[in-house]
Amino acid sequence: MKTELKQYSVKDIADGFEYNELEGKGLFGLDGRLTIQPEYQRNYIYADGKKDVAVVQSLLKGYPLGLIYFNKTGKDTFEVLDGQQRITSFGRYVTNRFAVKDENGMEQYFTGLASEQQAKILNATILVYECEGAEPEIKAWFRTINTAGVPLNDQELLNAVYSGPFVTAGKAEFSNSQNANIQKWGAYVSGAVNRQDYWARALEWVAMGEDKVEAYMSAHRTSNDISEVKAYFNGVINWITTVFIDIESEMRGLEWGRLYETYHSLKCNPKAMSADVQRLYGDPYVKNRRGIWEYLLGGAKETNLLDIRIFDEATKKATYKGQTAEAETKGVSNCPLCAIGHEGVKTKVHKFDEMDADHVAAWSKGGATTLENCQMLCKTHNRAKGNK
Repeated sequence: MKTELKQYSVKDIADGFEYNELEGKGLFGLDGRLTIQPEYQRNYIYADGKKDVAVVQSLLKGYPLGLIYFNKTGKDTFEVLDGQQRITSFGRYVTNRFAVKDENGMEQYFTGLASEQQAKILNATILVYECEGAEPEIKAWFRTINTAGVPLNDQELLNAVYSGPFVTAGKAEFSNSQNANIQKWGAYVSGAVNRQDYWARALEWVAMGEDKVEAYMSAHRTSNDISEVKAYFNGVINWITTVFIDIESEMRGLEWGRLYETYHSLKCNPKAMSADVQRLYGDPYVKNRRGIWEYLLGGAKETNLLDIRIFDEATKKATYKGQTAEAETKGVSNCPLCAIGHEGVKTKVHKFDEMDADHVAAWSKGGATTLENCQMLCKTHNRAKGNK
């Protein structure tokens, strides 16, 4: 790959700057010769009133913005390989898209600055490496240089490596903050739209696992048909909303793709599910609410998903003391199940650390985690007992 270091001014790069407010992306600069956000680039994420402002303040203070990389796509045309966040930030500022507070705390748009401050920004030198090479070289270099600042996440890197009509169509559907479905999806999918998190989940679900996403993207790279992704994603969302009437904050970010594959063929009663969800939400012994949905889908058997609050040490010791005293009086084991077992264990008195606390009436069947519902069993019998 060939590289050549060049110097541009902010004025040069911002000449003819175009910005799409709806999609939140810088489009063109350098008098139309520079594509600011090619498809392999992530969305613009600096528009937060902090990072974009920091870029402008650096220019006003005369600080360098750091190296920027262009990929040469033609005789006199380029696309941004690295630096689109910085370029879009100063491009937005010099075209009056946002304001920056001055030393007196006053909001100042570019046109409101003193002429010498405007000139300082426009004349600031930007060092640019112009790169030229085959696509694999450019993509490999893109991954290498994107390790500082706000690093690319895994999906943003995959978008870069497999850029093409498939990624373009996928981003338009799942990375568009103006999509009317985002609010609905956001109840179950975590992350940020502009960081490709929704697109990542859609791919993970349809590919049947995060580890299979790259192969799926590679296979579909040259197609602009994302109907399979959309259908599967919407199928999962519709299944969730059908089975679970209630929307709870803990539902966001669960492994819904895996749960759908495992349980979507089972018949469920949404009203009964709703009642069970509310019952578990109100149960003070449930420590992990995020496990409620998988617990119910699985037939309310895996109580470990709920991290049920265990008996405290004082309760266990009091129960052990009472059980042991009664057992010694009767001449039997202090484990109730050993006491009715074979001859070798009928009279065995276990030490405290050889026993576990257990619910007499199983928690899953309504038993409370109280002294009255506590019994001490030897570790062997407690592990064998389960929820019986």
